[in-house]
Amino acid sequence: MQTPKSILLHLDGSTRTAERIAFARSLAEAFDAQVTGAPCTLSALMRYPFALEGAAEAIAIMREGDEAARDRMYASFTAQAAGSPRMHWTEQESDAPWGFARRALYADLVILGQRNPEDPMASELPADFLPHLLVESGRPALVLPYAGALVAAPGTVLLAWKETPEAARAVSAALPWLRNASKVHAACYGEGAEASLKQLQRYLAAQGIADVSLHADGTGERDAGNRLLSMAADLGADLLVMGCYGHSRAREWILGGATRTMLESMTLPVLMSH
Repeated sequence: MQTPKSILLHLDGSTRTAERIAFARSLAEAFDAQVTGAPCTLSALMRYPFALEGAAEAIAIMREGDEAARDRMYASFTAQAAGSPRMHWTEQESDAPWGFARRALYADLVILGQRNPEDPMASELPADFLPHLLVESGRPALVLPYAGALVAAPGTVLLAWKETPEAARAVSAALPWLRNASKVHAACYGEGAEASLKQLQRYLAAQGIADVSLHADGTGERDAGNRLLSMAADLGADLLVMGCYGHSRAREWILGGATRTMLESMTLPVLMSH
């Protein structure tokens, strides 16, 4: 994959938003890219539809609250983006979360934040916003954790490899980071893991990434998400790369075990692709 030039940055009212904006700016400078910051939340009326049955005054107050929240996002964005010609604010007619995936179709990369259920603003988005976006847009997404350090130029990268289209797309999307990393590790679980990693190693060598440490484990994929997070911590990884697995069934997002674990428990930035 070529270096991303068009980056879509998701903005909300969570406590980590300012750091996410600063991270996107650093990434844009490193990759000579343009960042579009787009607010996307559920309106107060979407979160509390019962208010439609109340007085017009109550509805007006909720709309004022939405405008105030938007103003705070704009102020945070302009403060972090000040002086940078790479950072651009945009608003769409409807910022409903289900429309954000369509906007992502026109970006090389999407930057998102992990959902923190304890954040007072967690209800701004539906619980399945992240998997919905990853599955529906098909675009690579860099998901940033709600805690811990954020490193725009990772020194150590861990690849979670599996012989699937999703993992292959994730590795392809990660090539700009892999070429600049000081150390690359690749892990694979299950039968044939070692042979699979050898083929991946040859592919990466052809991409100019010659020094790759392989971690094969033939015992199976059970609890792969937690095992990957543990390995990332042991290796001091700054970025984890993996495929995202899931589908929609009767409006409910059914995620693979490792994907679900990662979205709930990530401790470092994770580059995902479905």
